[in-house]
Amino acid sequence: MGRFAAPGERGGVGSYRDRYDHFIGGEYVPPAEGGYFFDRTPVTGEVFTAIARGTAEDVDRALAAAHAAARGWGRTPPAERATVLNEIADRVEDHVEALAVAETWDTGRPVREALADLASAVDCFRRFAAVIRAQEGGVTQLGDDLVAYHFREPLGVVDRLVPWHSPLLTVAADLAPALAAGNPAVLRPAEEAPAVVHALVDLVADLLPPGVVNVVNGVGGEEPPVGRGADVFFADVAASRDAFYDRALEGFATFALDRALVQSPIHDRFLADATERARTARQGHPLDTATAVGAVINRNHLDRTLSMIEVAERDGARVLCGGGPADLGGELSGGCYLEPTVIVGESRVCRSDLVGPVVWVSAFDHFDDAVKELGAAAPGVGLWSREAGVGFRAGRRVAARRVRVNTFRSGDDHEDHRALLDQYQRTKTILVEQG
Repeated sequence: MGRFAAPGERGGVGSYRDRYDHFIGGEYVPPAEGGYFFDRTPVTGEVFTAIARGTAEDVDRALAAAHAAARGWGRTPPAERATVLNEIADRVEDHVEALAVAETWDTGRPVREALADLASAVDCFRRFAAVIRAQEGGVTQLGDDLVAYHFREPLGVVDRLVPWHSPLLTVAADLAPALAAGNPAVLRPAEEAPAVVHALVDLVADLLPPGVVNVVNGVGGEEPPVGRGADVFFADVAASRDAFYDRALEGFATFALDRALVQSPIHDRFLADATERARTARQGHPLDTATAVGAVINRNHLDRTLSMIEVAERDGARVLCGGGPADLGGELSGGCYLEPTVIVGESRVCRSDLVGPVVWVSAFDHFDDAVKELGAAAPGVGLWSREAGVGFRAGRRVAARRVRVNTFRSGDDHEDHRALLDQYQRTKTILVEQG
């Protein structure tokens, strides 16, 4: 595809407004206390828009608008809500490139990652449209003259923080089930990347009644980074240098993992190959579809990451490649870039979630050691073995909610959407005695 133009550039596929107020009750409204802050792109370091800074009063206004819309939206027939979700999916699909560019400009993520996320976001809206259309109530015959009717009702207003990493997919994953179930929503994007949430809301706001979706900026608090999880590589991964081995190494070229636990017999050989993949990873302009490593979210995050790498080295860990800031030259010189980095060894900070091109590597002897090392907090675990049964049995033992076997794909498309929808509804039972 090549390189996309930046938002607002000639030949570009989209643009940002000069300023974003809060979006409340179907319209943009200025902040109650009149404050604004600047949103800088991590791609070049330049300010590209101003964002209203929210306060408790702004949140209250948004919640009031959402509650005012709750009754009408909750009573909208499921088939009509499904139609709206499909219209949102169509609108997003028609503007995938513009939204991907907007997300890359606000977050620094490679545009090819944003494009993949948006394809999943479109599918998310369509899946929940199908689920809510097919959902039925129930009837329980308790006796000859006694019947219980079961109805699904919305919970009410959904208030959601939107983290700065993968914001559009996160919004889709929250909004799709909430809207399908009949709940209005208040979105509070992280201060690090608020503008891209408005890019999406701007696009679909006319499809929804006023107050069903609201956005308040600057009051989301600092969301902790959401790591991509750890991957465990069993010794048989390196039995031969073939397509499977290359696939296992691919995560080091795209930084699709945060931590790698490598079984001792292959540790040194595998680590050498993995480090070479990381060292040669394509780092460049995030709007270039060939770029695998983009920018980190902002200067503070970059400085924090560099500081933690220094701590790791003082603790005795070794930086095998990278470890410093990257100056990509030209227009990117003012951006926030970190060299692709691989660190081996133990440190007090090796379990920290750092969303960026950093992989921590350590060795393990037996799988029991790996399970202990992973702990219960890993957001996701990948398991790599040529024997599928090994991966499956190991997957049953780890504490993570989601386990990948021989893949770096997230598997979001295979979530149990009916179960997720249940989290946004409650069941009302009406007991009727006849006669």
